[in-house]
Amino acid sequence: MDTLTFRRASRRDLPAIVGLLADDPIGRLREDATEPLLAAYDEAFAAIEADPNQLLAVATKGDAVIGTLQITFIPGLSRKGMWRGQIEGVRIAASHRGEGLGRRAFEWAIGECRTRGCGLVQLTTDRERPEAHRFYEQLGFTASHLGYKKTL
Repeated sequence: MDTLTFRRASRRDLPAIVGLLADDPIGRLREDATEPLLAAYDEAFAAIEADPNQLLAVATKGDAVIGTLQITFIPGLSRKGMWRGQIEGVRIAASHRGEGLGRRAFEWAIGECRTRGCGLVQLTTDRERPEAHRFYEQLGFTASHLGYKKTL
C-alpha cells in the first residue's frame, strides 16, 4: 500500500494538476486539460515556482499525483504585521474522494502555514459548493467574511 506524500509540485506534475482542477462540475467549465497544455499554464507555473511566497503542492501515492493545492503566504500590516496563508485550488482525484485525503491535505497545508509563521489561514470557496462549505466548517474554518470578485 502506497503512503500519501505531500511535496512541492514540479513542472512534470503540471498535466496532472490541470487535470485535477478540471475534474469537477465547476472546474470543467473554466479549465482545459487537453494536451499539449495551453502556454498560459506553463507561464503561471513558472511564476508560481519563482515566487518564494507561493507553494504549489501535490499529494502522491507512489508515482501517482492524486491531489493538489496552492498556498500563498501573504505579508500584511494589519493585525500587527501578521502573515496569512491563503489556501486555494484544493483538489483530490475523484477515484480517491471519501478516503479522508482532503482533511489530510488541509492538515498538511495548515502545518506549512504554521511553519512559515502565519497567524491566520484563509480560503475562498465558490457559493456553488455547499458540501465543501460543510467540510471547511468541520475543519474549524468560519464563514466570517463576504468576498467579492471582479472578472477582468
